[in-house]
Amino acid sequence: MNSKERVEKALRREGLPDRVPLQFDLCRQLSDEFGKKLNIPVNYTASYYEDVTYRISANEVRVAMGSDCVIVGASLPSGYELPVDENGYTINEFGMTMRQGPIYVEVVKYPMANIKTAKEVEDFQFPDPLAKGRYDDAEKYIKMYKDEYFIVGDMELTMYDMMQQLVGTEKLLMDMALEADYLEALMDKTKDFALAVGKKLISLDVDGIWCGDDFGAQNGMLISPKMWRKYFKGRYRQVYSELKALNPNIIVMQHCDGAVAPILGDWIEVGLEVFNPVQPNVPGHDPQDLKNKFGDKLSFWGAIDQQKLLPDGTKEEIEADVAERIRILGKGGGYMCSPAHIIQSDTSMENVDAFITAVKKFGKY
Repeated sequence: MNSKERVEKALRREGLPDRVPLQFDLCRQLSDEFGKKLNIPVNYTASYYEDVTYRISANEVRVAMGSDCVIVGASLPSGYELPVDENGYTINEFGMTMRQGPIYVEVVKYPMANIKTAKEVEDFQFPDPLAKGRYDDAEKYIKMYKDEYFIVGDMELTMYDMMQQLVGTEKLLMDMALEADYLEALMDKTKDFALAVGKKLISLDVDGIWCGDDFGAQNGMLISPKMWRKYFKGRYRQVYSELKALNPNIIVMQHCDGAVAPILGDWIEVGLEVFNPVQPNVPGHDPQDLKNKFGDKLSFWGAIDQQKLLPDGTKEEIEADVAERIRILGKGGGYMCSPAHIIQSDTSMENVDAFITAVKKFGKY
């Protein structure tokens, strides 16, 4: 069974694969270090939102290390260079001023920080999602790997996350509570941009589409389930249905950090098939509870702690955690094992290897 067959069988819950499939993302430092160790050149695809770069880069290195997936997405257009301001901060295609933080980039100037009306949303120019060269790398990697590996098309920052980066989190949350005039227009504009990306990736023959919005925090949801249902449930129904209309066999995958168990049933209702990253150690995400409640309707992708376990755990602790997650979430299929986010430079190469080895050791059916 090759990687593509393994992932499809697991995530579609159509019988058992030979083992639980494996996926992981690496930060730049780890990608470079493993590339050097394996003597493999590391290729980076610069995303239109910088942090997504590490989802869609270093595919050659990751498959050599054992990943069953290749991840592709939309990049900067051909020949496009990000402007740099007087402080040395970059300005992305959406007009966000970005500063490199300790781990991720941070928005320090929001281009829609003073927005008030739907007319202002209409007048605000988004970049062209189909600009020349934006999918050159995606096409290349799909052609290289489509027969052997499961190809994931990334369209994260689907709505809410993009809105946060345009408006600012505090203003956005206040305006949602106050039902500000511009909100629904901006939700639709971000949705339409993401859908254009997803539809293009489907036309290039990806196997799954990975949407992404972070509605959760460590202790609960960032917005109430009621507000999520009001603003986002119907729009996600539209997103998933339009993706499926292009290719009924596409697997619909959703990234959402934090404690979001209260809305998983709603997401399933509108067409979600795979939930990622199943962030561990947050309320409502006990693996057995999730498997019992949703395992007949939903597949899981993630669940390995990259906040404490991978950076600080021993090899034995990593093995024990991976084995337990596989025992519960992998029972009967429906699970792809992965860290709950991009593995950062605070994790040693040895612990990355320990995680990969553990999945292959304990994932066999």
